[in-house]
Amino acid sequence: MPTPTDPDLLRQAVDLAASYLERLPERPVGARGTLEELRAALGGPLSDSPRDPHQVLADLARAADPGIVATAGPRFFGFVVGGAFPVSVAADWLTSVWDQPATAYVLSPAAAVVEEIAAGWLTALLGLPAGVSTGFVTGCHTANFTALAAARHEVLRRVGWDVEADGLQGAPAVTILVGEEAHVSIFGSLRMLGLGAARAGRVAADAQGRMIPEALERALAAARPPIIVCAQAGNVNTGAFDPLASIAAITRKHGAWLHVDGAFGLWAAASPALRHHLAGVEQADSWSTDAHKWLNVPYDSGLVFVAHPGAHQAAMSLTASYLVRGAGEERHAMDWVPESSRRARGFPIYVTLKTLGREGVAALVDRCCRLAARMADRLAQPTGITILNDVVLNQVLVGLQPPAGVGVDPFTRDVIARVQRDGTCWLGGTTWQGRPAIRISVSNWSTTEQDIDRSAEAILRAVDSAGRP
Repeated sequence: MPTPTDPDLLRQAVDLAASYLERLPERPVGARGTLEELRAALGGPLSDSPRDPHQVLADLARAADPGIVATAGPRFFGFVVGGAFPVSVAADWLTSVWDQPATAYVLSPAAAVVEEIAAGWLTALLGLPAGVSTGFVTGCHTANFTALAAARHEVLRRVGWDVEADGLQGAPAVTILVGEEAHVSIFGSLRMLGLGAARAGRVAADAQGRMIPEALERALAAARPPIIVCAQAGNVNTGAFDPLASIAAITRKHGAWLHVDGAFGLWAAASPALRHHLAGVEQADSWSTDAHKWLNVPYDSGLVFVAHPGAHQAAMSLTASYLVRGAGEERHAMDWVPESSRRARGFPIYVTLKTLGREGVAALVDRCCRLAARMADRLAQPTGITILNDVVLNQVLVGLQPPAGVGVDPFTRDVIARVQRDGTCWLGGTTWQGRPAIRISVSNWSTTEQDIDRSAEAILRAVDSAGRP
């Protein structure tokens, strides 16, 4: 058996990782193993006796490889997932080795201070008001959950109800208003918070998925407090932004809480060329985003910001006799997130921000948007293909015209399947305003113009071959 500090295991992991990364740019993007093959390779009964960890690690790398999707590579466009900068991966490895439970300051002063500093950098970079509270959570779903928990606390407090102490039974009903194109994580968060996904009122959106302010005004005029409004920065299909300045003015007039789901669109604030899309964002009450999207750090890196730290802390904080607190100046991560035992996820964000700086983050966002526009240009040339959205960010929505006698839905599914089998790139499907479509998301630091051109050619080949008998 190895010693607790066996360096050879870490060296073996480095070698396996380096080999994977060297092959990543030319690796077929999709998984190559079937469900049955993966179960056979990875399964079997648990052994009675211990096994050599070096062999176990080697076996894992070999058996898992056919089921590894190259989401970190330059031609994965299926979801807005980003990649991972090498320095962020290195810091993530160190985080695992340090094994810091970033719960309270006493458990890891370094983790607490790194989060504090990174939170300040992020607040300025994303154009948010000074003094907002920040939570480093697992992803944007949890960020939305946390922000809406703070919102639930505050809007009920204003009408004299302590939801943390007394729960929701007997509480005044909370009115929830969301855009017609709100992301599914908003509804998941409402469900977990006991506010009810089906109770959310839908506000009409325009052809690009942007909430219509006049429709929100009418909905708010008919609503009774307490009220929470959820807007969106970066529609998951079109990339469009809700008109945040108008929405903020309307919600403020009606005394409502405004939350902005900015899973990837909030990063446009880092770009001088794109931040106009976020005009008025600073007037919201809470915001959510993902660092594993456009900051390109490893997974487990969502972010939540709240303009009312007292509400944020009241919704999340825990106390116990054994939880040692200092003079009140130290950051205790558990005050701002739903978890107690939690990964020190601030380290990868800190090193990535410090490595890129403001200009590097802006360049990353700008380059992905230029590449998305390039993809749209390449695909829009043949007849039978329509770009369904205004390419304002990193999203390209592609509609197909099938041959005579073929339905648009089966034709679109066939093209997607052919692209995925080809392996040059990976993309997925969606339904946009009742029409099946292909969705392309560009958010990886390593994607190049050549990757876009190769992928566009593969997509066009799939369209051509799907149209043949």
